[in-house]
Amino acid sequence: MKVHLRMLGCRLNQSEIDMMARQLQAQGHEIVDAAEQADWFVVNTCAVTQDAVRSSRRLVRDLHHANTAAQISVTGCYAQIAPDEIRTLSGVAAESIHIVDNHGKDTLVEKITGVRVQPFDHEPISRDAHPGAAGRTRAFIKVQDGCDNACTFCVTTVARGAGRSRSIGEIVAEIRALHASGYQEAVLTGVHLGSYGYDLGDHAGLIHLVRAILGDTDLPRLRLSSLEPWDLAPDFFTLWDNPRLGRHLHLPLQSGCDATLRRMARHTNQVEFRALIQAARTAIPNVNITTDVIVGFPGETDEEFAVSTDFIAEMAFSGMHIFRYSKRPGTAAARMKNHLAEAVKKQRSSQLHTLAAAMEAEFARQALNQTENVLWENISGVTQDGFINVGYTDHYIRVRAVHPRVLTNHITPVQMESYDEMLHIMNVTPILYLK
Repeated sequence: MKVHLRMLGCRLNQSEIDMMARQLQAQGHEIVDAAEQADWFVVNTCAVTQDAVRSSRRLVRDLHHANTAAQISVTGCYAQIAPDEIRTLSGVAAESIHIVDNHGKDTLVEKITGVRVQPFDHEPISRDAHPGAAGRTRAFIKVQDGCDNACTFCVTTVARGAGRSRSIGEIVAEIRALHASGYQEAVLTGVHLGSYGYDLGDHAGLIHLVRAILGDTDLPRLRLSSLEPWDLAPDFFTLWDNPRLGRHLHLPLQSGCDATLRRMARHTNQVEFRALIQAARTAIPNVNITTDVIVGFPGETDEEFAVSTDFIAEMAFSGMHIFRYSKRPGTAAARMKNHLAEAVKKQRSSQLHTLAAAMEAEFARQALNQTENVLWENISGVTQDGFINVGYTDHYIRVRAVHPRVLTNHITPVQMESYDEMLHIMNVTPILYLK
């Protein structure tokens, strides 16, 4: 069977799609890039904002129009909170759609193929296969699902349910298998990654998991996805004593104003967040710290936004995901008073994007003339001088280099030469030590 996989939204959705790809390949099915070639579509949807819902609906319609003969399995957060809307999408044959909620997502491949998915106690993909699903060089590993927080803006708790952690042994076995099949890096993901192990009675679970992976596998690189700032214990940053752990922390702030944070029910404030950032930068040299920010939250005044902007600038993040507040069904914020006009949200978003670009460029400039290790991930083009290789440093700066060789899936040292602010990429010169 030929399967076309698509997703929208977060890295957890990406990790789930990657897992499905590996499971399908292990059963002998083919993952295809062209929708026209597929016998079956799998769409992992997002519902974090109204824009995400619209994009999810449009993607399902577009895939059906591209290939009306293919079956469509729709899963993810939009499928969880609004399955009836998906079943009645205009222009999509109702009999071709199969709705799988988030609770059934882990068995989606089994539902499609009728074959039980085998655990990762052996290599799921042959050693001579191209590294990674769809040619990836890093794997997104879902270690945890669900969230026990109650942020007033977030529909994820409604869509994903309570926190649930996989066992350390299962995760380590999966990463060993992925490394054996060619992956050079794994990214640990979850809805509430920092709470890994809480449901198993281990409030230091994430520390124990990271140490187990670094100690029991030979994977060259490990990276952590988004971490809520209040989940990090005082000794958490000692994990970076191991250089295989990528120097990138994504710590969602959401607002830099304490009053707004209280309405969001975020368990942090300026004093605590500032101390956390200082501790991270002290413990991890040249750490790349990025964040999420919501603008236009209900009741956010001009003064609150100014306070938030000043604090964000003080934190000197090297990257920001900026979201305009979107009313989500079933959340406490949707019932709040003083919702802001879209024009105000757009203006504030634009202002923060300008600030974000300046902070990103400043962090990149600090890396100039340094030597860093890069995992080369793909080729973006060819010139008369060679291939345009693109990859990431361990602290997640995107780089490119023209070189006579295709460097994909190798880790090599480079000299950081110049930063292109328009393309958000660093030009580098490889220093090759390839086997």
